[in-house]
Amino acid sequence: MKELVKKALEAQKFSYSPYSNFQVGAALLTKTGKIYTGCNIENAAYTPTNCAERTAFFKAISEGEKDFEAIAIVGNPKDSKENEREYCAPCGVCRQVMAEFCKLKGFKVILGKSEDDYKVYTLEEILPLAFTKDVL
Repeated sequence: MKELVKKALEAQKFSYSPYSNFQVGAALLTKTGKIYTGCNIENAAYTPTNCAERTAFFKAISEGEKDFEAIAIVGNPKDSKENEREYCAPCGVCRQVMAEFCKLKGFKVILGKSEDDYKVYTLEEILPLAFTKDVL
């Protein structure tokens, strides 16, 4: 878990967030042990903006990966000191993307402030009553 948070913190440095100044990084772990990272990428028109979590998922999926174990997410305003950070939960759209590709009970969502300060949830905990292909 610690290594995944570390990778998310590294990915956060690449955030393109000139409008919100809120930098997010994510690190997605596949069942094969590969890690895909992502950062948030903003756009002046706002709706084309992409979250760090979806960036990591889309990179992995575009390379043929579809089995995932966990994702670590970090996010805070630019220039925040480590002791000022809060846990950054994924938005609803990112939760829905996770539900499309991950098991609700087994997939871990790690929210980190630092490599040593993080919380672990299951996708089911952060997305109760999920809308998935199983209900169609």
